[in-house]
Amino acid sequence: MIELQAAYLDPNGFWTNPAEYEVEDILTVHALDKFDQNGYNLTAAELIYAFANSTIIPQARRWEYVLRYDWFKTPPKTEGWHFNHQDLFERKGYAGAAREQLIELAEINPLLWKLIKMKPKWGIDVSIDYVDRKGNVFEVFHYEWDDFDYNLVTEKQAVLEEIILNTDWEHLAKVFWNNRDQWMHLDFDGQTRYKTDYLGLEPERFKLVAWTL
Repeated sequence: MIELQAAYLDPNGFWTNPAEYEVEDILTVHALDKFDQNGYNLTAAELIYAFANSTIIPQARRWEYVLRYDWFKTPPKTEGWHFNHQDLFERKGYAGAAREQLIELAEINPLLWKLIKMKPKWGIDVSIDYVDRKGNVFEVFHYEWDDFDYNLVTEKQAVLEEIILNTDWEHLAKVFWNNRDQWMHLDFDGQTRYKTDYLGLEPERFKLVAWTL
């Protein structure tokens, strides 16, 4: 049984509170290390602003910190179809006093323009895998979709929720496995496109670069 979590993306795309503590850490050469210009992983500087604004607590995901919400919940499973991941994401821009502070600090550390020039972004990412006792394993469904428009993302979220909650994933996994000669030789994008076409979904769209003029 799939349970839809009470998780909603924040329509406010900006952090406005300036950093009050650890400001000196924002000025270090490593504050923007491994900047993710097309995803959701947060740098050390962004984490400082996250806690200054305390809208959502960043969570560890793999080896990085992100602003994310759990989207669906199922009982733990060791075989059959199961969620690999099911995430709602957001990445904040900067406005008001936070932006003014960053512009001032950028005179010392110009790397901070990476934050100042960043547009807010929202995204969804769901992956469903399958395993059985015979050793068969494959990705049943994977869909990622980003946009700078909050409303477009929530509209896509609603479409996916309808599909995910009303699909017999165990049955669909068997259908895809029985027709694996049509898609298993394809690369990641090809396999994903085969399955989104089957479900009547438009192709994935993600990795939008967040920097603006």
